[in-house]
Amino acid sequence: MCGGCNGGAEANGSATNGTNGSVQHPVQNRSASSPYQSVGDYLSNVGKFKIIESTLREGEQFANAFFDTETKVKIAKALDSFGVDFIELTSPVASEQSFKDCKTICGLGLKAKILTHVRCNMEDAKAAVATGVDGVDLVIGTSSFLREFSHGKSMAYIQKTAIEVIEYLKGEGVQVRFSSEDSFRSDLVDLLSLYKAVDTAGVQRVGIADTVFNSGGATPRMVYDLVRTLRGVVHCDIETHFHDDTGCAVANAHAALEAGATHIDTSVLGIGERNGITPLGAFMARMVVTSPDYVKSKYNLKELKALETLVADAVQINIPFNNPVTGFCAFTHKAGIHAKAILNNPSTYEIINPEDFGLNRYVSISSRITGWNAVKSRVDQLGLKMSDEQVKEVTAKIKQLADIRPLAIDDTDSILRSFHAEQVEGSGTY
Repeated sequence: MCGGCNGGAEANGSATNGTNGSVQHPVQNRSASSPYQSVGDYLSNVGKFKIIESTLREGEQFANAFFDTETKVKIAKALDSFGVDFIELTSPVASEQSFKDCKTICGLGLKAKILTHVRCNMEDAKAAVATGVDGVDLVIGTSSFLREFSHGKSMAYIQKTAIEVIEYLKGEGVQVRFSSEDSFRSDLVDLLSLYKAVDTAGVQRVGIADTVFNSGGATPRMVYDLVRTLRGVVHCDIETHFHDDTGCAVANAHAALEAGATHIDTSVLGIGERNGITPLGAFMARMVVTSPDYVKSKYNLKELKALETLVADAVQINIPFNNPVTGFCAFTHKAGIHAKAILNNPSTYEIINPEDFGLNRYVSISSRITGWNAVKSRVDQLGLKMSDEQVKEVTAKIKQLADIRPLAIDDTDSILRSFHAEQVEGSGTY
């Protein structure tokens, strides 16, 4: 049973099994002689990135999503408390209610800057400004596929329109990001020429989005190469937006930062169109290992579980069992060899310290693969006194019963108490 590993461990009486949170994890405290030591790179931003949180924009495209105003406000406040830099909202031209919700969230007085995501045309830009947002994210498809089958515009038209809209938005005093859609299937020369033009026009950020190709086949190396090339063309910040159809979103985000990107789009639990985008929690898990001091000082990591639960309930899904950090088995240790090592030093089998996220590890002893060291830890937690030989004997009994049927922690505790009463108290041996 591993239901107590995240926040419920103490309820099951299994806390942290004598381990403590002061032990350094190996990647966070590598020896300078380690062959895996990171190589410094003046372009890399793995230690100074910003998050554009898109649960209230991309997340609305999730199959189960329906956020009323009250829910949007709760999510926006929770994201702000967590410490994200930007909150991106659905386009105000999507519907009348979307326009009203933009205005409502802009009026909350949050620390995070409020953005909205609109098509690159003057009508959408004016609607965005009218809501009071801090910034406007412009987007238009640039691949030959989208230019032919979606909006039908030429690259020359796209550039001319983009510069007109950017100049208008700058005149209104709002931040501007210009992003191509389907960047990885766009002609590289066309793409770089367009980005150079909008950079010269004064945007705060340019964005690349994988939309189709990267979600279907690009690798982190492909992301690295494109961002690195773009970094040599523009002087403004670079935002990236990665879909997760092939499970590469977190790896692609990390590669983008290494190549010089500055901003990463995320959503809580990764919800979004199709399989969604870079999950906020999984991205935090990756970055707390890469840049622990930056991440732990900037983001309120202990609020992650409550934030994910809020969004999961809103879209009527369960947090996946293998979700990084908050999955119910994320910090559960079951095999005997693993359990012994974890009890001695958690960094042997944990790359992330659960205490950083306000969670507990859980050592499971209710299975045929448990070891006597783990059982001994549980014996001590229950306040029972047994010799090592007695612990080994009762471990054999647990394994014997676990060969027959699944055991819950209550079953195992009952075995331990009964054995203690019969073999230890009865014999007068302590």
